[in-house]
Amino acid sequence: MAREAGEKLVASNKKARHDFLIEDTIEAGLVLSGTEVKSLRAGRASLVDAYATIDRGEAWIEGIHIPEYTQGTWTNHPPRRKRKLLLHRREIDRLAGQVSRGGYTLVPLKLYFLDGRAKVEIALAKGKREFDKRQTLREKQDKREAERAMAKRNRGEA
Repeated sequence: MAREAGEKLVASNKKARHDFLIEDTIEAGLVLSGTEVKSLRAGRASLVDAYATIDRGEAWIEGIHIPEYTQGTWTNHPPRRKRKLLLHRREIDRLAGQVSRGGYTLVPLKLYFLDGRAKVEIALAKGKREFDKRQTLREKQDKREAERAMAKRNRGEA
């Protein structure tokens, strides 16, 4: 059986970029059971309310919802369980240091397959205040209006 090449997106956390200021991203592997992989390959997962923690020198991700595999039997997995992240020791130590300093959290941005292996992109993020969220939304709207005006001008409309 040949492995698939490239990246296949399973789930993304669009709200994370709205709620958090992303400082750094890192790719991590996931320890999964067989039925979890099959359920992910079917494109079923949710990163809403998911977060990563570092506990006793190990990185864990919690809150990812991977629904039970439909053809699974008694070997099926619990949909929301704590899953281990595969990271190098120096990456874990660096993330632990930054999170323990305060103000930072580890948020998953996307869940995908890379060359047949399940990966999660986690971000070192700082929570945005309500004012920052409104300002980001305003900037996005202004940019969209400017692009619309330029497109209208380029078409020759007045």
